[in-house]
Amino acid sequence: MSFFKNITSKELYKVTTLNSVSVIIKIGIGFISSKIIAVFIGPTGMALVGNLRNFITSVESIGTLGFQNGIVKYVAEYEKEELKLKKLLSTIIICLIIATLLLSGFLFFFAHYLNDEIFGGSYQFRVIFKAFAISLPWYIASLFLISILNGLGKFKEVIRINIFGNIIGLIVSFILIYNYQTFGALLAVILAPSMLFFITLFYFNSKTSLLKLFSRNHFDFSILKNLSEYSLMAFVSAVIGPIIFILIRNNIIAKLGYENAGYWEAMTRISSYYLLFLTTILTVYFLPKLSKSENYKQTKTIFWNYFKNIIPFFILVLIMLFFVKDNLISILFTKEFLPVTTLFFWQLLGDIFKSISLILGYQFFAKKLTIAFIVTELFSLSILYFSSIYLISIYGIQGIVMAHALTYFVYVLVLGIYFRKSLF
Repeated sequence: MSFFKNITSKELYKVTTLNSVSVIIKIGIGFISSKIIAVFIGPTGMALVGNLRNFITSVESIGTLGFQNGIVKYVAEYEKEELKLKKLLSTIIICLIIATLLLSGFLFFFAHYLNDEIFGGSYQFRVIFKAFAISLPWYIASLFLISILNGLGKFKEVIRINIFGNIIGLIVSFILIYNYQTFGALLAVILAPSMLFFITLFYFNSKTSLLKLFSRNHFDFSILKNLSEYSLMAFVSAVIGPIIFILIRNNIIAKLGYENAGYWEAMTRISSYYLLFLTTILTVYFLPKLSKSENYKQTKTIFWNYFKNIIPFFILVLIMLFFVKDNLISILFTKEFLPVTTLFFWQLLGDIFKSISLILGYQFFAKKLTIAFIVTELFSLSILYFSSIYLISIYGIQGIVMAHALTYFVYVLVLGIYFRKSLF
């Protein structure tokens, strides 16, 4: 297979090897943390943690103003132009400070409202949102510094930061969950990412000084215009997407109870683990190639390289998972989660469609097709939301995974039509 010959070539191998280690560690830690949550707080706690994670994803995107991909791009572009780089980072720092302070204030003073919306009136975890308000600036600062390191091409440092961050996150999670059960699990979701700041600052200071790159006098509105398209794309995928997932999970809780919502969260976690391998390969290997492709013929070659070499292997892995699902659930969670096995067929089928659509979706980012991305993303989220409500009312918890499969089947067809010239 030509792909694997390419992936192990000397130049690419150096970039992917450490990243592969990072991915394996992240998945391993994810398995362990899922087991800890399953043992100590069960399906109900899993559902609450899922809602909080989705909420954090939205807050993260709002707090960074969706600038992360833009920071990477323009830092790389201006790396050797000190004045432009100073204007870029100074503008972004000022904007992030304002956005983070406003967002932290909202989290702190509207904790009661957020608690009812995210966890429902049955649970009182307002202090979680107040803790989030305090820890948010540190979290946003770490994301900002990591984006700069990415832009400067310090891939090894970024990967090491992620590895250490995941390990610290696991330790913090275990201590808090062991001592405080559900409250501890929620608190760990809030505190662990913010602790990443101190690791990031250590690596960042070893490479450059942030103070040298910041000046209040270098604020430039034109830079905000350049970053606005990245903000729009991030807003749709990282803000609206998680909100839709929260609404769906709340609908499951209202109609089927917290336990069923926890089963879906467990299935979603398993899916995210094996999809992580795909997204890593796409980001490291295929996205740069798509960005450099100059015509339909080159893009077609890249697409079909992925379809021929990656998709068959991915489908084979999913088939194997389907046949060992009972043992997998017992190992990753507890026997209390065995009903999750009924969700596997439709989830795996949907993930096959999703795996096909992923490389087509990456073309939006490679060619900066902002409007097309927003329209198709909103379209797919609408299908997921409304089909889930309808199918859950008929088929119960299986309805959500059926909606997942339906959504990505339609999404693949839409992207196939849109990129037909690059495909055929």
